[in-house]
Amino acid sequence: MAANQVQTTLIDLLRHGEAEGGEQYRGQKDLALSPTGWMQLRSQIPVNMPWQQIVTSPLLRCADFAEDLARQTGLLLAYEPRLIERSMGEWEGRSATELRQQDNDAVEAYYRDPVSFTPPGAEPLKAFQQRVLAAWQDILLEHPQRHLLVVTHAGCIRIILAQVLKMPLQAIPRLAVPYAGLSRIEIRGSGKAARVQLKFHAGQK
Repeated sequence: MAANQVQTTLIDLLRHGEAEGGEQYRGQKDLALSPTGWMQLRSQIPVNMPWQQIVTSPLLRCADFAEDLARQTGLLLAYEPRLIERSMGEWEGRSATELRQQDNDAVEAYYRDPVSFTPPGAEPLKAFQQRVLAAWQDILLEHPQRHLLVVTHAGCIRIILAQVLKMPLQAIPRLAVPYAGLSRIEIRGSGKAARVQLKFHAGQK
C-alpha cells in the first residue's frame, strides 16, 4: 500500500430472508428459509459481486444461503457462531400478536426498554451485545482491506449499527432491518484513528 493511501475495509451486512414458520420471535430456533426467503436473498446478489469472502451465522436461515453462494462463486466461507441471533427464551416460536394477547405489558416493556426488560429465559441484551461486538472486532482485525459479506440476523445487525452510529442500546428497536436488507459499513484507516461510516442501510443492490 502506498504511503499516502488510506487502508479501507468494507463490510456488507445482509439479513437472512423470510424463514419458515411465519412471523414469530425465532431467536436461536433453527428454521430454514422459505421459498420467498430464497428469492429475497437471491435478488440482492449483483451480477458483478464485489465480495472477497463470506462470513455467516451457522443458523440455517443464514448458512444455507451463504453456502449456496460460496459454491456458486468459489468465495471462501467462514462460520461465526457469535453472530447467531439473540436467544429469546420462552418467546421463541411465538408471535408478537400471541404474546400481546397473553401479556401486552411485557411486550410493551420489551420495546420501551430492552436493556432493563429481558423476556423469560432470554439472553440479556448486554450479554448479546458483548458477544456480537467481540465477533465484529475480530472480523475487522482478521480481514483488513477486504470487502466482506456477512450474513446474519436482525438483532446482530442492530447491535453493530448501534456501535457504528454511537446509538444508545435502548434505541435499537427503532432500527428497521427488513428481510434480505443490505447495509454497508466502510472503515477507513485503522485503530483509534479509523473513520467508520454507514454508507447505506437496508438498501438494494
